[in-house]
Amino acid sequence: MLEYSEIRTGKIIIYEDEPCEVMDNHVARTQQRKPQNQVKLKSLLSGRTWNTVFHASDKADEAEISKKEIKFLYTNKDEFWFADPTDPKDRFKVDAKIVADVAKYLKANENTTALVWDNDGEEQIIKISLPIKMEFIIKECPPSIKGSTASGGGKLATLENGVKLQVPFFIEEGDRVIVNTLTSEYVERVQK
Repeated sequence: MLEYSEIRTGKIIIYEDEPCEVMDNHVARTQQRKPQNQVKLKSLLSGRTWNTVFHASDKADEAEISKKEIKFLYTNKDEFWFADPTDPKDRFKVDAKIVADVAKYLKANENTTALVWDNDGEEQIIKISLPIKMEFIIKECPPSIKGSTASGGGKLATLENGVKLQVPFFIEEGDRVIVNTLTSEYVERVQK
């Protein structure tokens, strides 16, 4: 059980009988009222978000979550297929709502981490998380202009997975770059 002040950003709690991730929280202490924790929750089953308030007397159950390595295989008509990395025959699909945020960075035959919720003895995948930094190849990029690299700034490039992001002027087609999957920002060029 978590006290009202322990319900912080990143925690996964059980709220209205479903696992919810705390997206944001703020503990407010005013002179006239008792302290309260204003929380923004996101359901990991349905994907909906809402705001709620926990008062000093409130408690919340922390969800029993375990991590499990899984391998992404392919996607077909909003069905995302994964397998156990140790047993490729053990295939299963994960709902598009659960994969939603990370779908654009999934690579075939790459391992990812699944958060598994133990729902009264039944294991259920509630979230897919990727490494924070991943390597991609630049598929399309405007040509570099000599002398423009010193001024800073950037240009719009397209990655192998179709994602567009700002990169420095010195990046060219075919370069390998590291991308932050949480912020969708360029990090660095991979040295050849």
